Amino acid sequence: MTINTENLLNSILESMDRIEYIKPSDVPNIDLYMDQVTTFMDSRLRSTARYPQEDKILTKTMINNYAKNNLLPPPFKKKYSKEHVLLLIFIYYYKNILSISDIQTLLQPITEKYFQNGQEFNLQSVYEEVFGMEKEQVELLKKDVAEKFHRSEETFAGAPEENQDFLRKFSFICMLSLDVYVKTMIIEKMIDALAAEKEKKTKAGKEEKKE
Repeated sequence: MTINTENLLNSILESMDRIEYIKPSDVPNIDLYMDQVTTFMDSRLRSTARYPQEDKILTKTMINNYAKNNLLPPPFKKKYSKEHVLLLIFIYYYKNILSISDIQTLLQPITEKYFQNGQEFNLQSVYEEVFGMEKEQVELLKKDVAEKFHRSEETFAGAPEENQDFLRKFSFICMLSLDVYVKTMIIEKMIDALAAEKEKKTKAGKEEKKE
């Protein structure tokens, strides 16, 4: 492996070490106006943008659309609670891989059962449980990425030497892409199953009412 490729792998792994997630304790415990919500999200998630100087993290239009699509409960007196912000963080990460309808299917049961439910186990509890696995998952992902990278460096040994670097990077991207494709397909199938289960329960409830 050349110095250049070694530097590339180190750069990738270092960028994964810099992945941050917003802890519940980072979110203000007071209700926020929409401008304050967008400012907070921008300050905490700007580093995750592909083009930090250009990409919009969260806008007023986005928040309004999420509310219209039942992804986000309406604010109270134009103010958003801490749990609103936690939902917006979920949406931010999901929207890169899932459709609005899929996100709705996934988050609606969470919102119905745990959003401001007045119980000890609430939406913040769900958020903490899920994101509490972050460090462990990042370490596993780093190991997987490194293995794929080293495997890609062994490919295209018979290709013209001047093309090998590009082809090996292409091979690495293909392996990562296949991983994303398969996992996305699994997620979609699970969401479809959740939607079907919900529809079945809804029909059963309607039948009981008729009887």
